[in-house]
Amino acid sequence: MSAPLYTHRRLLACDLCELLETYLDPAQVKEVYRAYLFSAEAHEGQTRKSGEPYISHPIAAAYILGQMHMDTQTLCAALLHDVIEDTNISKDKLGSEFGQLIADLVDGVSKLSSMQFKTREQAQAASFRKMLLAMSRDIRVIIVKLADRLHNMRTLEAMKPASRRRIARETLDIYAPIAHRLGMNAMRIELEELSFSALYPWRYQVLTHRIKTIYNKRAEFFHTIKTNIEQCLAKHRINAQVHLRHKHSHGIYYQMREKKRTTSVNKRKTFSQLTNVCALRIIVETEDACYRALGIAHSLYKPVFEHFKDYIAIPKINGYQSLHTVLFSPHSVLIEIQIRTAQMHKLSETGITAYGLDHFDHNHNNEPCYHSHCQRATEWLHELLEMQKSTTDLLEFLEHVKTDLFPDEVYVFTPKGKIMQLPKNATPIDFAYAIHSDVGNQCIAAKSDNQYISLSTPLVSGQTVEVMTATWARPHPSWLNFTVSARARSHIRHFLKTLRYDEAVRLGRRMLDRELASYSLSVQQLSEEQKSHLLKTFKVDNLDALLAEIGLGDRMALIVACQFDPQSDSSIKQRTVNNKHNPLIIKGTEGILVNFARCCRPIPGDEIVGFASAGRGIIIHTATCRHVIRYRQWPEKLLAVEWETEIKNDFLADIHVDVHD
Repeated sequence: MSAPLYTHRRLLACDLCELLETYLDPAQVKEVYRAYLFSAEAHEGQTRKSGEPYISHPIAAAYILGQMHMDTQTLCAALLHDVIEDTNISKDKLGSEFGQLIADLVDGVSKLSSMQFKTREQAQAASFRKMLLAMSRDIRVIIVKLADRLHNMRTLEAMKPASRRRIARETLDIYAPIAHRLGMNAMRIELEELSFSALYPWRYQVLTHRIKTIYNKRAEFFHTIKTNIEQCLAKHRINAQVHLRHKHSHGIYYQMREKKRTTSVNKRKTFSQLTNVCALRIIVETEDACYRALGIAHSLYKPVFEHFKDYIAIPKINGYQSLHTVLFSPHSVLIEIQIRTAQMHKLSETGITAYGLDHFDHNHNNEPCYHSHCQRATEWLHELLEMQKSTTDLLEFLEHVKTDLFPDEVYVFTPKGKIMQLPKNATPIDFAYAIHSDVGNQCIAAKSDNQYISLSTPLVSGQTVEVMTATWARPHPSWLNFTVSARARSHIRHFLKTLRYDEAVRLGRRMLDRELASYSLSVQQLSEEQKSHLLKTFKVDNLDALLAEIGLGDRMALIVACQFDPQSDSSIKQRTVNNKHNPLIIKGTEGILVNFARCCRPIPGDEIVGFASAGRGIIIHTATCRHVIRYRQWPEKLLAVEWETEIKNDFLADIHVDVHD
């Protein structure tokens, strides 16, 4: 097995031009060379950690794209990709020299300054969101970024150990999955192998050695099977190429980790228990030949039916197409086989870059599989943009993206027969949000194959799923405990945050009205001058923001109301004692900001006390609860509350039964 460590040879501009001359016009090569000269001058005097001139990195990134036969603009952007970030050249200057499109590509790749953020993680998340917005306008932004990252990973040994691990982890979490999402599996595999070797060098070496050993030990056996299949295919006049291959170290390591997470301690898989270290790949000419070759393989060796997957009829989420099967070969050795056409193989390796510069030629002959790849990539970008709009927190957005990049998939059907691709362990709630956010928000029940199922039930491939909705329904916080898709989780969190804010405003208004009553005032009766005084005093933008802070327990209504008392400091304690004459009425329907303490589980009829908890709203305790004694050291946070006369809601209660024998 070839090690992922890149055999470093410093590429020169002449090497790049020699490559580009194989598929570009002389005028186009000249334009790329002009970008090289501009970049070389801008980076003059700069060096990499290895001590090499900095320009060697942009050349190498452009060379990677040249091997993909990318267009002139993408190549120029690769050569210039660090000019805005690392030199004094502005985006406007770059635009005047090479056009706005190239300037936009370069700006999309450029990271935001970490000086603007409190942590490296926030800077990373903000830079990724910036790149995402640029990607939505031009997918070539991420292609340039992937080439940039691939060369950085190939030369990672020059970095300090801590930096190597950080960059490798980021690559494994974000950039390798993005390459996979775009169908660029050859690049994805190299990024994964390089990252794995940097993060876990000893594990990488051990696994690499074991894979080599197994491959060499079974080579003759697999070659016999390969020859048998080749002869049988030829006998049935199917033109095919059969390749023997072995799995990559990171893929094997990932399988072992997955087994550990999904099985009990006694059933954990070791390397020796894995059956698919080696595999055969059959390349045929047509889709029909794929299924014929599958039948021939099954006639030679018995198939393991639970391992058969038809990704031709139902492609993977990134457009990948192939037939997968596992066969019982002689001596009870399992062998994995993939069957695909040459076009499917090309697309599986290079994805949206399969046709290089032709991708950006609108007159390109229509390749249905290729356009399916592009359509899926576009749909994914639109989903990320929608997710970004409903997520205000940068780190939360980045986590959603990591979760959503490459889950294992299940395929379920709508009642009308439409196939829905969902992450592994997806539930009816995930299914509902995949249809539309409104369907998810109003989901109340679900059926699978005409049988009612729980909303938390994991779906399996082949099910027909139907969801029932109601206009009065809304997401419940507990849904976050079992939803797995980033789309569903993002919409649920967005809805709950909006709902929480609205409820906080309403609750804050009730609490402030209660305190203002002592001054014969209410929130509605406040003059503009009085409102302005409150906003200035508490440094908030508007009255709703102040009311929300009160409702969330972040600010005390008593202290806000005392702004209208000339002796407010001395009256707070007295007002705290007297507020029991004007209690807050608890109906049990206040929403998520009035919570009933689990320690004492108050129910209607109990004498109760409210405690304003920062960020959580009001917590209702029984007056005899042990925690209330401790809360009395913050009298301004204790609230006089009473039950509504008639309450129809259900409440949880603890029942203690003493049995005397």
